[in-house]
Amino acid sequence: MTSYSPLRPGDPPRLGGLELLGRLGEGGQGVVYLAADPAGTRVAVKWLRRDQSDDAVSIGRFLREAEVARQVAPFCTAAVIGTGVEQGRPYIVSEFVDGPSLQAMVMRDGPRTGSALDRLAIGTATALAAIHQGGIVHRDFKPANVIVGADGPRVIDFGIARALAATSTFSDTPVGTPAYMSPEHILGEAVGPAADLFSWAGTMVYASCGRAPFGNDALRPVMSRVLKGPPDLGRLDGPLRDVVQRCLSKDPAERPTAEQVIKRLLGHSVPDASLLEWGARQAAPTGVRGRMGPVATGVAAAATVVLVVALVWAVTAVPGIGSDTASRRTSDAAPLETTGAASGATPRETTGAAPDAASRETARASRETAGAAPLTAPVTSTLPGGAITLFEQPKDPIALTAYEITDKKLGDDADYARQSSHGPFDRYPRNWESRVSPDGRYLAGRPQQYTSDGHDSVLITDRVAGASFRVKTVRKPLISTIRSWSKDGSRILLNVSEKVKDDWVTTGFAVVDVNRAKVSVVDVADASVQGSNFAWDGTETGVIAVYGKNEGLRFFDASGGRVRDVPGVGSLSSGTTDMFSPSGRTFVTDCPGDGGGHCLWDTATGKRVRAFSSDCDKVLGWYDESHLYCWELDNSATLSEVQVVAFDGRLVRKLLEVPDGLNFFPYFTPVKKA
Repeated sequence: MTSYSPLRPGDPPRLGGLELLGRLGEGGQGVVYLAADPAGTRVAVKWLRRDQSDDAVSIGRFLREAEVARQVAPFCTAAVIGTGVEQGRPYIVSEFVDGPSLQAMVMRDGPRTGSALDRLAIGTATALAAIHQGGIVHRDFKPANVIVGADGPRVIDFGIARALAATSTFSDTPVGTPAYMSPEHILGEAVGPAADLFSWAGTMVYASCGRAPFGNDALRPVMSRVLKGPPDLGRLDGPLRDVVQRCLSKDPAERPTAEQVIKRLLGHSVPDASLLEWGARQAAPTGVRGRMGPVATGVAAAATVVLVVALVWAVTAVPGIGSDTASRRTSDAAPLETTGAASGATPRETTGAAPDAASRETARASRETAGAAPLTAPVTSTLPGGAITLFEQPKDPIALTAYEITDKKLGDDADYARQSSHGPFDRYPRNWESRVSPDGRYLAGRPQQYTSDGHDSVLITDRVAGASFRVKTVRKPLISTIRSWSKDGSRILLNVSEKVKDDWVTTGFAVVDVNRAKVSVVDVADASVQGSNFAWDGTETGVIAVYGKNEGLRFFDASGGRVRDVPGVGSLSSGTTDMFSPSGRTFVTDCPGDGGGHCLWDTATGKRVRAFSSDCDKVLGWYDESHLYCWELDNSATLSEVQVVAFDGRLVRKLLEVPDGLNFFPYFTPVKKA
């Protein structure tokens, strides 16, 4: 079953006589709903945004999507079923394709490789061939607009597509996604089918490695690289690499057509012309006399490609593709610990540090692993910046999305963040912190420098749109360190601090609303929490902090008002980043007293529900509702490991391996399932 989010206040219960079941996503033009017709058949309904309903250009572009999509062979897109107007806003009803977008698939499962990548390349190239033979240029081909259904890839979103005569091109103000736009499109020049092949090639690069060939950071650098720079072809090899490289030529005349791409990828010619002509004749409507109009011609020509894609997909498809479905969306328990502000904490919050050798001397010499549930072999990768080994499995509920390394000799900090939930890591040398949103779409970074007008800030990059924006937070000398994203990826929590003599003191917190690009800064007049940091509470409607000298937890509402105290629950490990369980019903601490061990507490009542011991040196957070993850000393005493631990103390599996002596700070993020 495809997942979808609930309807929000203001969403209608019905649209065009269809019952709305929930939201599939929201983009620049409108909201896409999952709906059911009277027979129970599921369909997708796209409704123009309210703020565009009085704009003739926006309405025209929106309605043109339905008009253009009807001219495309239905096998390569979501077929348009109908259109209408509700509350003065047009809507489009289309076939519901049960499957994730390529963007969501790569973010969730990682890059495509081998035959899976070849199938994707041939299927999408065939869809483009059908679109072009139907007399259409898509003009916004990108990973978010490719839906991977059980019967093959579909290309969606024809909002800025154009119907063309056989030899014409179109030029106007460039509208599209810069990370995948062709040079001629960026320059506002004539845009024809060759521009789609450029975008297709960029999409294949993304599918292979999780990043666009010219990057997807700030708008201007991306455009500059598209116009002048060489592409990064990621992990492509063989014929696909050769074809993609040709399609990324700056000169559209040097790019192959979609049909030529198909031939090259198949390694032989497509079926002979007589067979294709027969297919075209069979697709022509009966009883039509005289010359066919452009739409009929396009349908007949596209039918020739139907035979090709049917053959290609039948030969290359693997049973089960698309069975683990996701919605067509285009769009943690928070860290909390006592930072030792009174003992000289720095602006970089060093949560999650690997335990030093002295602290490990108290670790148990062995661990109990008998009885652990059988696991599939993890995917092993070596991370940049040191001999750091990551062990991942596709169904892990958390993923390593960022980390920091401190060179003890040079005093230099290296900041790394992932390109998606499961992609490669890049270094961000100018950031204090870099954090990836749970769905992998956004990167939030705190630059080391104040803005020119003296503000600390957060730079947020939308990797889908290929654009960045800055949110100013507090004015110098205050700083606002990033704590964590909210689970839904809509907000970022920051701690506000100031330096008093040689110590950093927490004065309050700030919340960034990503959708509105706004920040709310809250001063908290409570001296007993100035030695701590704020984090989301279990419901993420407020925040929480340690008060006094580890006397307990103090809950605050969103405006900084004190709500309640939960005393006597013990202290937190200095590395804890996810204190609350995924449901928010339970939180973890080091048990009070000198006996050690881990204590689990009921969030609502503050009563202890469980206590157990393990070989963990420092608990980092919750792996899932019934497991934690922690730092643990390897028997060899030369490695530190991040392990998943069960509530009976068993170490279930290894997530990370770090050489002894490396000052390493990991940031795991609960994975937002598409």
